Amino acid sequence: MFPVYYNMSRVWLLALLILYSAFPSKGTGNVSTRPSAINIGAILSFNSTVGRVAKVAIQAAVNDVNSNATILSGTKLNISMLDTKLSTGFLGIIASLRLMASDTVAIIGPQYSVMAHVISHIANEMQVPLLSFAAIDPTLTSMQFPYFVRTTQSDLRQMAAVAEIVDHFQWRDVIAIFVDDDHGRNGVAALGDKLAEKQEVLHVAQSLGMMQSGYVWIATDWLTTLIDSDPSLFTSPAINNIQGVVTLRMHTPDSDIKDKFISRWTKLSQKENPNHDPLGLNIFGLYAYDTVWALAYALDALLKSGGTLSFSNDSSVINMLTGDILHLDAMRVFVNGSMLLKKILDSNTSGLTGQMMFDSDGNLMHQSYEIINVIGSGIRRIGYWSENYGLHTEEAPIHSNSSEGLYDVIWPGQTTQTPRGWSFASNGRQLRVGVTMGLTFREIVSRIEGTDTFSGYCIDVFTAALNLIPYPIPFKFIPFGDGKTKPSNSEFLHMVTIGAFDAVVGDITISANRAKIVDFTQPYIESGLVVVAPIKKLKSSAWAFLRPFTPMMWFVTGMFFLVVGAVVWTLERGTNDEFRGPARRQFVTIIWFSFSTLFFTQKENTVSTLGRFVLIIWLFVVLILNSSYIASLTSILTVEQLSSQVKGIESLIASKDRIGFPRDTYTENYLTEELHMDRSRLVALNSMSEFEKALKDGPARGGVAAIIDERAYMELFLATRCEFSIVGPEFTRSGWGFGFPRESPLAVDMSTAILKLSESGDLQRIRDKWLTRRACSSEGAKESIDRLELKSFWGLYLLIGMACFIALLCYVIRLIYRFSRHSNSNLEGSSFSSHLRSFLSFVNKKEMEDKYKPKGEVPL
Repeated sequence: MFPVYYNMSRVWLLALLILYSAFPSKGTGNVSTRPSAINIGAILSFNSTVGRVAKVAIQAAVNDVNSNATILSGTKLNISMLDTKLSTGFLGIIASLRLMASDTVAIIGPQYSVMAHVISHIANEMQVPLLSFAAIDPTLTSMQFPYFVRTTQSDLRQMAAVAEIVDHFQWRDVIAIFVDDDHGRNGVAALGDKLAEKQEVLHVAQSLGMMQSGYVWIATDWLTTLIDSDPSLFTSPAINNIQGVVTLRMHTPDSDIKDKFISRWTKLSQKENPNHDPLGLNIFGLYAYDTVWALAYALDALLKSGGTLSFSNDSSVINMLTGDILHLDAMRVFVNGSMLLKKILDSNTSGLTGQMMFDSDGNLMHQSYEIINVIGSGIRRIGYWSENYGLHTEEAPIHSNSSEGLYDVIWPGQTTQTPRGWSFASNGRQLRVGVTMGLTFREIVSRIEGTDTFSGYCIDVFTAALNLIPYPIPFKFIPFGDGKTKPSNSEFLHMVTIGAFDAVVGDITISANRAKIVDFTQPYIESGLVVVAPIKKLKSSAWAFLRPFTPMMWFVTGMFFLVVGAVVWTLERGTNDEFRGPARRQFVTIIWFSFSTLFFTQKENTVSTLGRFVLIIWLFVVLILNSSYIASLTSILTVEQLSSQVKGIESLIASKDRIGFPRDTYTENYLTEELHMDRSRLVALNSMSEFEKALKDGPARGGVAAIIDERAYMELFLATRCEFSIVGPEFTRSGWGFGFPRESPLAVDMSTAILKLSESGDLQRIRDKWLTRRACSSEGAKESIDRLELKSFWGLYLLIGMACFIALLCYVIRLIYRFSRHSNSNLEGSSFSSHLRSFLSFVNKKEMEDKYKPKGEVPL
């Protein structure tokens, strides 16, 4: 693509050159030694604010360079400044061609970004560096224009600063006013002098009442340029048009050389413009002055490195022009232009604007802006913006992550309260709020008979949220519908799109399709779909006392009774006569002792320490089990048990029964498109009385097995109809919201207000006022009471199991230890069976000994 573009640019350039008449050559020819003078040019608009200041600054800089013996070693700069007469096209081209015909090594300018795009093509062909101190369009890049060097700050950074200001104050909508040219339309890139010439924009805003409290105006650096250039602005009526405006100014650090130049400025400007009013020094004048010095340093570095300033006629473009009657072949290519360009980009100097260094794209590095607030008859700096630190209040913040934002701003209307950025006109019409009519439940929305006022849950939430918005909004409610049948919500929302309503209030469910035509607020009530079905009472059973525990729970509990009894018997039988005797008697003792712990009536006493340890743990477990059983049984026998054949949405999908739903709602589409139910199963119903009749009749008599509708309606429906209940969980997540036109800032502010109502508890209080049911439980009757399962008590069983194991382990270890001491020498070489018989005999013997021990001793 590049070769094609290159050739096309030459054809285009030839077309421009035909407009140019013959110019005599004023060149110095090829130079092999240090020249006595170097030709440089400047393309300005002398009648513009920036051009007048830049002309004085450039001439002052040339004079300062020529009078400084430490630079260029006696070589003088010849400056040719040409006037484009406020033109951004043709005259700029002519001026550049004239400079090219006079062996100019570099051109300062052009002043306008639009002109820079055109002249950069010529600079590329002639290899002449183009140093612009005012072309801030970021689309002028080195990739397309390698000989273009921006010696001022790019508008890309200024737009980043504006964006950060908008983000700092959390504004959501921005209206950009820009110059209607190619580059103004390109991302509001060129807002410079052209907008300054159209300063009547703020005057018109003042006449329209848009400079009052509630509005925000952010201006780019054209406004500070105008203020700095014309000090008389603060004493003229025009200052009233910009009160409270926030604007930006390219930041240049304070320095001695800057202060000295500012002190010289009045004399310099009066010398150049003796017949005009005093000219203020703006930021572009400082950059124009530094541009001349940056060029002078680059030329000095080029000459000191052995470079020459030579020109050549050996160019394909010039050869094509040889012999033409316009004598365009007088132009010559700057042979060493690429070397000079490199020296410019490699320069690192300090001037009036601070350190001047360039990146690889030919843009100044370390750009920053001052944030200015116009107040009264002056301006006030409220902060800075820089690439590294963002917004901050100090010129050089200490920490990169310690952004302090901005100082307080005095906004239009002389207020310090941060504006919203827009406002309702005080003399404008009221906000037209549509209210849906014909609802079955007056608790949601209703019109008070004989009046124009409305009441209900939706109305109270809307007015409460509106009262939390920090600005007054006059409004009036307008009914929609005949009051008999509920109108379609799709038609209701369509009234917003055609401008009939500015907002709509009612039971409007937020959905993806509806959100495409209006902006909804935050949901103020969750109201997903639920299933309502008939319920019936469960008959009591003779075996109801078994229901508190699951079968597995009964089994494990019984097994532990036996295990604990066996463990205690093992620990006690050697020392306790009550646990000795015939085998049948001992078996009965184990069963009796274990189960009697339920009632604390066991007659057997435990005398061993280990036995008592196991027993006390087991009694704790029994206490918990007993308490849980009694509580669950009490609930089963006293709470009315209800059941339904429909268990939830899953059972409805699996069945073939008919299902009812409210007519003209999104429920039908959800059931058919999302749940893939056969449309023939669905029955559209119009009222709550039809709901009740269909449910009572049931599928067998032409009714329905269940009704599917939003929870908010069903809770009101069930308030006085306890023979029905919500079964299963809510199977969709949706809610009601207020609708506004697309991009309406009120939708966002109302959402914030609804969140505040929710956090303060007011939203719940409004709901309790209107939607709390009066007869049936708010959750509906339960289908069943959860039975107690093993997983709820496994910790207790683990505890008693560990106690039994530890007690038995200690008991066995003690016996083995005593047996080993008793038979250490008598059983050497005996078999395992002999050892076992001796061990059992020893255990019986020790049990007899322990039995006849004095009563004061307690065995282990």
